Amino acid sequence: MIAIINYSAGNVKSVLNALEALGYEAKVTDDVSEIKAATKVIFPGVGEAKSAMKSLKEKGLDSVIPNLKQPFLGICLGLQLLCKYSEEGSTTCLGVYECNVKRFPTNGIIPHMGWNNIEIIKSQIIDQEIKSQDFYFVHSYYASICASTSATCEYILPFSAVLEKDNFYATQFHPEKSGDIGFKVLQNFLEL
Repeated sequence: MIAIINYSAGNVKSVLNALEALGYEAKVTDDVSEIKAATKVIFPGVGEAKSAMKSLKEKGLDSVIPNLKQPFLGICLGLQLLCKYSEEGSTTCLGVYECNVKRFPTNGIIPHMGWNNIEIIKSQIIDQEIKSQDFYFVHSYYASICASTSATCEYILPFSAVLEKDNFYATQFHPEKSGDIGFKVLQNFLEL
């Protein structure tokens, strides 16, 4: 079973619809035993870091997520919550990735919303066919570049567009809203 983590953050339905369009069955759940038993876990999110972490803690997921061993994909806020700390609400996050989340400088238009390309460093979920394509972003906070950065994007300044470490993968962009090329990223993840 593919588990989509339900933690009171938005965009869960879009991810579920994308997986169904690709021919996969998934379950939206906050049940710890179902998440631990899943073959793949997806952690989507649109929302605010502090309230999202509060929801994860209330459900006991804050201690479960960093210890999962199956392939795990964070999307947008899901990527940010996998980092150490977020400036959004001065929030301590899950600490899977050794980088912090910062607010874009106010000298640009915020949020970063729309289509943008990425620069690949080395990735297991972004292949050569994908690298020159644009993806859909919508965010006001970004993950700094760190050792787990596998692709970058530039908007006002360079930031982590994709993070990968062990069984954890995360995209700042929304693959479920990025058309065929985003579906290819999801497919690559699901085939790991």
